[in-house]
Amino acid sequence: MTWNVSDKELAELVEQMTPEEKVTLVSGQGLWRTATNYRLNIPEILMTDGTYGVRYSIEQIDGPQDNDSQLASFLSVVNADLSRGVEDAFGSTRPATCFPNGSSFGCSWDVDLAYELGEALAAECQAFGVHILLGPGINIRRTALAGRSYEYYGEDPVISGDIAAAVINGMQDNGVGASLKHFACNNSEVQRTTMSSDVEERALREIYLKGFERAIRKSNPWTVMSSYNRLNGVQTAENHWLLTEVLRDEWGYDGLVMSDWHGIKDRPASLNAGNDLDMPESGARKQELLEAVNDGRVPSGALDQACLRVLKLVRTARNGACEDVTVDYRMHHALAQRMAAESTVLLKNEGGLLPLGGAKLKRIAVVGPAAKDPVIQGSGCATTRPTDVDVPLDEIRRLAPSAAIGFHAVSDFDAGSASEEAALADIDAADTVLFFGNTEVGYDGEGSDRTHLNLHDGQDELIDRLARRNGKLAVILATPDAVVMPWIGQVAAVVSAFFGGQGAGRAVADILFGVQNPCGKLTVTFPAHLEDTPGFLSYPGENNRHLYSEGIHVGYRSYDKRKLQPLFPFGFGLSYTTFDYANVAVDRDRIDADSTLTVSVEVTNTGLVAGKEIVQVYTRPHAPRLMRPLRELKGFSKIDLQPGETKRVSIVIEARDLRYYDPDYRRWLLDAGKLSIEVASSSRDIRGECLISVEAVALPLTVLSVESQPSVVLEQEFARKRFGAFLQAQLDLDDNETQKMLEYCSGSFLGIYNTVAWVAGDKITKSDMSALLDGINRDLGVAPGRAG
Repeated sequence: MTWNVSDKELAELVEQMTPEEKVTLVSGQGLWRTATNYRLNIPEILMTDGTYGVRYSIEQIDGPQDNDSQLASFLSVVNADLSRGVEDAFGSTRPATCFPNGSSFGCSWDVDLAYELGEALAAECQAFGVHILLGPGINIRRTALAGRSYEYYGEDPVISGDIAAAVINGMQDNGVGASLKHFACNNSEVQRTTMSSDVEERALREIYLKGFERAIRKSNPWTVMSSYNRLNGVQTAENHWLLTEVLRDEWGYDGLVMSDWHGIKDRPASLNAGNDLDMPESGARKQELLEAVNDGRVPSGALDQACLRVLKLVRTARNGACEDVTVDYRMHHALAQRMAAESTVLLKNEGGLLPLGGAKLKRIAVVGPAAKDPVIQGSGCATTRPTDVDVPLDEIRRLAPSAAIGFHAVSDFDAGSASEEAALADIDAADTVLFFGNTEVGYDGEGSDRTHLNLHDGQDELIDRLARRNGKLAVILATPDAVVMPWIGQVAAVVSAFFGGQGAGRAVADILFGVQNPCGKLTVTFPAHLEDTPGFLSYPGENNRHLYSEGIHVGYRSYDKRKLQPLFPFGFGLSYTTFDYANVAVDRDRIDADSTLTVSVEVTNTGLVAGKEIVQVYTRPHAPRLMRPLRELKGFSKIDLQPGETKRVSIVIEARDLRYYDPDYRRWLLDAGKLSIEVASSSRDIRGECLISVEAVALPLTVLSVESQPSVVLEQEFARKRFGAFLQAQLDLDDNETQKMLEYCSGSFLGIYNTVAWVAGDKITKSDMSALLDGINRDLGVAPGRAG
C-alpha cells in the first residue's frame, strides 16, 4: 500500500500528534516494525536483518509481538549454533538466497556485481514484504579475530565504501531501503555494548569514518545504524559529535538514524544526539523519553525533527513497495555461484598444480568435513536460511566423473585408529589431495571474537602431515577472515573462499578444475603470525577501553611502514593467466584541491586463457607534512581480457580523496609537493608510476601560537617574512639586524614569545605577538587558535 503524502502534510501530522504519539513514533513496534498510528492513518514499515541474504523469521515477524517472546526469539538467532544444522539454527525462518558474506564478496572488487546483489536482495525483500534491509555493514576489519569481520568488506575504506554504495544503489533503485552500519568503530565483539573504542581523531577520520562518508556520498542510504560500542568514551547511539556534527553537519546526511537493536542505554541522550529511531520497541525507554520531553530535557523541536524523519522514511519505503513480486530463486542461486566464483582467491599455485585435469586424474583424495557439509556463512543476526547449497564433494564428482574419489573425515587419520592405515594409503595413492579446511563452525560470528588465527582443532597439523606424504595437496579454505598457515611451505596450492554463500561449492570446484579462472584479490592482509597484526599489543582492551594503538596504520599500511613481510599482502590474488602493465599515464601533472585526476594504464593478457585483472591505484607522498602511510589505495577497476587482448584502463581519482586530516588544524588538507601515482596488481606489486605536483598552501606543522617553537613559525617562507617584518617594525631593526634576530630565534627550544622577550624585554607584548600569529593563521586559511 502506497502512502502518498506531501512534505506539508507530514509536518501537519507531527503538529497533530500528542507527546505520547510522538514518542511512540520514534520507537519500534515489536521487534521489526515502526509504529502504526491508527488515529492519524500512519502505516508501519517492516525491516529485517541481512546484507548477504534476507533473514525473515516467521516467529519474530508474524508471531506474538509481546516483549518477552520477541526478546527470546531475537536472542535465539543471535546465539544460534550453526554447527547443529539448519533446522536447529533457523527454525521456521523462510528460505532466501545466501549470497557470499562480506569478507568473501569484497574480494571480487566488482562494483557492477555489487549492484546486481542489491537488485537481487531488493527483489527478495519485496517478495517478503520487507521495506528495509539492515545492511550493508562496512566496519573496517582492523583485526582478523573480530567476530563480525565476516560481514565486512575489507581493511580499507575505499574498497569498503565503493562496494557498499553499489549494493545500496541496487537495493534503493528497486524500492527497498538500506541501513548502512555499524556507525562507528564496531571492530570487536569483546564486551561489545560497554567497550569504548578509543581512536585518535586522524585514524577515526581517515580510516574508520571515511568508508561511511564515501558510501553516503555515492548512494545516500535511507538509514544509518549506530553501533553498540562506545566511541572515545561516549555510546555511539548517544554521540552528538558523531551523529550530528559529523554525519549531518559535515557530510550533509538527511536520512534517518536508527539504533542497533537495544543499542540505546539513555534514550533522551540518544534523541538529543541525533538518533531518531529506537529499535526494537522498549516500554521502559519510551517512558524514559516521554518524561524527558515533559520536563524539557529533550526539546520539542528535536523530537519533532525525529518524527518527521521517521514519517519521511515510511513514505519513501511504502511508495517503493511492490506487490505480487515473485523471485526466480534458481536465477539468484546462479548469481550466488557467480559471485562466489568472482570472489574466490587463489593464494598459491606452486608447480601449476591447478587447474586440475579432470579427464586425466585417476584418483582424488578429498579430506575435511567442509567438503560434505560446506561452511558458507557466519553466525548471528546476519545468517540466512539458504534456498539451496552446493556441496563441494558432489561438484568435484561432477567435474571428474571417471576418477576414483575417496572422502575422509579428519578423524580418519587419528593415530592408531582403525581407519588410519587405509586413509593414509589413499593419500599416498592419490594424484591430488584436496583438503577442505575451516575455522570453528558456530564460533565465528556475532557475540564473540576468535581466540586465535588457526584452523579448527587438528586441521593445521593434519594438513602438514598429509602434505609431507603427497606434495600435490591443495587446501581450500572456508574462514571468516585471515588465518595463519603454518603449513604453507608444504602445500602446493591454497584457495580461499572465505564464507562464500550457498553457491561456493560449485564456484570452488569450477576454479579447481579450470572451468572458472580465479580472479578474486584479498581485501585484507594475511599475517604470518597473529603477533604481526597492527593492533596486537592493545587488543582486546581492558577496563572497558580498547586503544586503537596503531592509529592510521591499519592493515597493509602498518605492514608497509614496519617493512614487515605478510603471509599474503592486501590486493593479492593469482590467476591461471598472466597480465602485463604498460604505458602508465595521468591526464595532468599538477593538481589542486578542486582537481580530478584520471590515471590510465594498458593491461595485456599474456597467457593462454581468458581472465580478469583487478588494477589498483595507490598514492605515495614524497615529503608528507605529518606522518602518512607509505602508500594508500585510491581507486581500482576490474577488467576482463581474452588471451593476447590489451585494454586501456582509466581510473578517476578526486583530489578530495588525496587529503589527510590534521586534528590540530581540524581540517582535511592536501600536502604541497610531489606525489607518486602508483598502478599496481597488489599493494606489494607496483607495476608503474607517474609523478605529479600538488599545489596547496605549505602550512606549518601546527597552528601557530605564542607557545610554538620558533623553528615551527619560521619553517615556511610566508610566515618567516611576516614575522621578520613584525620584528623589524617593533624593534626598529635594519635588514641585517632582522636576519640575525631570525637566526637567533630559529635555534631556540623555548616558545616564540619567550625567545623574543629574552632579548627584547617588554618592547613586544604577548598580545601583539599573538595578534600577529593569529593573522598569519588566518591568511593560511586557519581560524585564530584553532582551525574552523
